[in-house]
Amino acid sequence: MVRLNGTPSRSGPPAAPPGWKALLALLSLALCALLWVGGLIDSLERPSVVDSLSLRQLELGALASEAVPQGLRPILSGEAPRQDLVEELRRQLEASEEPPLALRRLELALLERSETDPAALMESIELQQLATQVDAVRRPLIEALLNGRPVDAQRRRQLLAPWSAPLIVQQLVCEQLPGDPGVCPAEERSLRLLLMLLAVTILPALLLLAGVALLLRQGWLAWRQRLPAAPPLLGPPLSPVDVTLLIAGGFVVLGEVVVPIVVQPPLQLALQRLEAPSALSQGLEVLVLYAALMAAPLLLLALMLPRRTPRPAGGWLQWKWRPAQSAFSAALVSLLMVLPVVTASSWVIDRFWSDPGGSNPLLELVLTSADPLALACFAFTALVVAPLFEEVLFRGVLLPVAGLRLGGAGAVILSAAVFAIAHLSLGELAPLFVLGLGLGWLRWRSGRLGSAVLMHALWNGLTFMNLLFLAD
Repeated sequence: MVRLNGTPSRSGPPAAPPGWKALLALLSLALCALLWVGGLIDSLERPSVVDSLSLRQLELGALASEAVPQGLRPILSGEAPRQDLVEELRRQLEASEEPPLALRRLELALLERSETDPAALMESIELQQLATQVDAVRRPLIEALLNGRPVDAQRRRQLLAPWSAPLIVQQLVCEQLPGDPGVCPAEERSLRLLLMLLAVTILPALLLLAGVALLLRQGWLAWRQRLPAAPPLLGPPLSPVDVTLLIAGGFVVLGEVVVPIVVQPPLQLALQRLEAPSALSQGLEVLVLYAALMAAPLLLLALMLPRRTPRPAGGWLQWKWRPAQSAFSAALVSLLMVLPVVTASSWVIDRFWSDPGGSNPLLELVLTSADPLALACFAFTALVVAPLFEEVLFRGVLLPVAGLRLGGAGAVILSAAVFAIAHLSLGELAPLFVLGLGLGWLRWRSGRLGSAVLMHALWNGLTFMNLLFLAD
């Protein structure tokens, strides 16, 4: 057993590893560094979900604006929500290096027409151009808009069907092809849209205020030297070479390189034979691949842990789930405290780097998926599988082993840095590092890995919930 609060226990640190293991760890580390540097550079070319989220929030504000009480409109939806949406949509279309999608061009044209004199609706140059560029299946909607004659609700649905139109486009088409008063989507769902708008505006603000208050309280207690002492930092009796093999070799080389090559082709073939819907296939593929990725490092960890050495109370990883109430409350408080710091770091990055790119592809999948089973797969991956696996590696193993040589604070910083880099996103590096600091601090100061897992799951849950509210 190793006591990792700066001093070894009586049994002392683990014996020096054999030469072959050190050489294998060095090779794994070199491969890991090459893969991570390449992944970070490649992240600059990956699309960012930030623009999509910004556009969805403005669309939600425009849809819900009529349901917002007059006095709250400037705060919740803005003075001119549709004009704000037009400006953001124009900016994104102009900044994009790819040709704009016909659906986005249609949305912009409809928004501009909604601010135009109704007598001039048929003179939309953008719609006339779009009518000559879309396929024959989608052209009837544009022709109906240019014609301007009222149509009934059933005919509108038929015209919109080939477009797979989001709610904002459905609302604008309903307004510009009136036929059945009072049946437009925004009117039908006014209460639901208002609650969603409150959830993505007021709720985050309240959480940020609570987090700032808790941070100030924590700072006051630290200044007054009233913070309780951290418990002994216990962890598995592994050497730095073992941890390098586990993370660089097991997690990166085996899990992220070898496992997809071996598992993905037969998995995709099996999903094709099942003839599952595309979205569900994506969800199952993400879940199974992540579970397979976990298998290699977790099996390696199981082989590394000694079987005859007595384990400390709570086990090598110090889960300490009980009492559950205190584990959850510690996770919630730590989440609230880290939230304003992560938000501030994201704001600074956004001010100096307008388009960092490199968002997690899972975010876009959640934002655009409408399949409940696919969303359930994404949710289970993000809220259960990922927190358990990542916390075992970074806070269950790396942090306590590093704490033997670096002390608690140094180990928290190191584990946060590795955690942030492992997500392979330069644009999200700073926010992920701050989140890693919060998770590591909680693990160190509470002595409970279970609380860190719960905090990680709560963080992912907040992100997932926000994506669901903004999804169409």
